[in-house]
Amino acid sequence: MMNMKNISIWKDLKIKKDYKILDSDKECDVLIVGGGITGISTYYHLKNSGLNVILVEQNKIGHGITSNSTGKLTIMQNDLIDKIRNTLNDSKASLYLESQINAIDMLLKTIKKEKISCDLEKVPSVIYTNKDEEVAKLKDLELFLRKNGINVSNGSSLIVKSKYAIKSELGYTIHPLKLIYGLVKKIDNNIYEYSRLKDIKKDNNSYICKVNNKKIKCKYMVLASHYPYFIVPFMFPFKVGLEKAYLSACKSNYDKMSLISYSNPFISIRTYKNNLIYLSNSHILGKSVNDKKHFKELIKKISNLKLEPDYLWSNIDILSGDGLPLIGKIDNNLLIGTGYNTWGLSSGFLAGKVLSDIILGNSNKYIDLFNPKREVKAIFKNTINNINSYLNSYVTVSKKCKLCPH
Repeated sequence: MMNMKNISIWKDLKIKKDYKILDSDKECDVLIVGGGITGISTYYHLKNSGLNVILVEQNKIGHGITSNSTGKLTIMQNDLIDKIRNTLNDSKASLYLESQINAIDMLLKTIKKEKISCDLEKVPSVIYTNKDEEVAKLKDLELFLRKNGINVSNGSSLIVKSKYAIKSELGYTIHPLKLIYGLVKKIDNNIYEYSRLKDIKKDNNSYICKVNNKKIKCKYMVLASHYPYFIVPFMFPFKVGLEKAYLSACKSNYDKMSLISYSNPFISIRTYKNNLIYLSNSHILGKSVNDKKHFKELIKKISNLKLEPDYLWSNIDILSGDGLPLIGKIDNNLLIGTGYNTWGLSSGFLAGKVLSDIILGNSNKYIDLFNPKREVKAIFKNTINNINSYLNSYVTVSKKCKLCPH
């Protein structure tokens, strides 16, 4: 492990593009805050609208949560479908499943249309369980998928032991950062890096946003910044929880695979060229996090496969209380896209379409399903601890934004 890197394998990319820093006041129709898959997708879907769009990113484009993901596109999303069925109903779970199928199809068509080179591979996707008490649950999920027209079969893997597993051919893997760069090439150049949102004020039907001590006036504002901690008016902090997971990439000779365990703590595995990407030790983010312990446990699991990590990194995902993403309006012309429950590539790209349709006044069948103002019970009893831990550990704030559009 002498040459191990503490970054995601996706960030170890030689092809990079630098964007300018915001250094003057601006005015636009749409301001997008966040340069991950949601923000870039929203910009992409607005590119031919005739609207003047500006995107600001506080760090580098694509180098946030998107570039820390496993890079999977799949409908086999651990126990998420069952969570939606249990907290809501089968009808909404079916509509969510449909949304993911459409999101993957839309993204595949975009990759082909725009000739984006992002190491796209078709890889069958497997959900497995090694717990006796979960076999019946996984069989029930299998039946639900079949009822919704999904062809599933018995799955297996040489890399993990399982009591039961199901497989879908509707699965793909990609290089998420190459995808972002590919999409960025197809949109206008009103993109600013290292340009951090510091304050938002409502001005009649517009918003005045302070970014890098400069002002941007916009009619529509899209918050695509993963965890907009300052959104208090519609109780955002109490509708979500934070989950942290630990990842590694190791050189290996395993055949192509994409699998995930049914329940938490999740294990998610995929191959990338001659690498095995292994995610484990997912947990709810509380007051204190022993990262060292979790990384040691991850390395032990890797060593049991007679592998050594070349890359080690972690990721934080937003979990919603009912399992559905939070996408849409939270006030007049203020929109948000977040809460993807660890499946941000498909949901984030879909969010860009939903948000752009709202701005353009187009119909979209998922607007009501993902409405962020819907009633969602507090996800965890220790939500406040989750927020405090996140703010203290992962967000550097010189001055908190104060947003109260009511």
